[in-house]
Amino acid sequence: MTSSFNVHDATGYEQIMGRWSRRLAPPFIDFAGLAAGERILEVGCGTGSLTLALASNPTLGKIVAIDYSPVFVEATARRNTDPRIEVQQADACALPFQGGSFDRALALLVLHFVPEAEKAIAEMRRVVRPGGVVAAAVWDHLGGMPGMRMMVDTVAALSEAGRRLRARYCFQPMMQPGEMKKAFVAQGLSDVAETQLMIRMDYRDFDDYWTPIAAGEGPLGAYMAALEASERERTEAAVRDAYEAGRPDGPRSFANVAWACRGIVS
Repeated sequence: MTSSFNVHDATGYEQIMGRWSRRLAPPFIDFAGLAAGERILEVGCGTGSLTLALASNPTLGKIVAIDYSPVFVEATARRNTDPRIEVQQADACALPFQGGSFDRALALLVLHFVPEAEKAIAEMRRVVRPGGVVAAAVWDHLGGMPGMRMMVDTVAALSEAGRRLRARYCFQPMMQPGEMKKAFVAQGLSDVAETQLMIRMDYRDFDDYWTPIAAGEGPLGAYMAALEASERERTEAAVRDAYEAGRPDGPRSFANVAWACRGIVS
């Protein structure tokens, strides 16, 4: 499996997305559900936002967290102090576990970066016991992330390359209304439910927003890293202008929506 998410440094990822994953983890867990003694598989653990939120429930039996990126595996393992948590490198589309090994399989902000997202859903279903739960959440890049759209719409106004970035970014897998639900049903899950989860992304100032992007983190950072120096400067100035919106630099808050889906293994 390949991933369309690029990561260079766990600290940079924390600033661009990990801190927001921590905010999204509790409502996602509420939606996915948990029960005492369960074995949980987390697919795509990143820097451990969902992993550690799960571990705050003292009744769980076992938490296995996997990620394709060794950077993320190392970061989550380093943060972990809970003996119930096991972290390992693995492919979401070829999970190294026997069928029916887990009570639930969860994926937070992962499937939209998996080119073969339906195969990953099928693998999650395979490793969960009958009656168990598969649940996932992905950002709504097109209609639910105004802070990120602020950048992609700005670069789309500047160049053809920016327009191509926007087309890719807004239509990644599983992001359209009903798309993930349809994929869950197609993979044989039953009682499939879809909902929206909302958090806010709060930035201290433009640098708090821009630093990890300028450092090359995530898909927006990859776009910036590919630009010539003069074009990077032009783009940063334009995005700064959009962030400030005619007011002095300072705190800004953006509402952000994720699609969440849950299904039962028959």
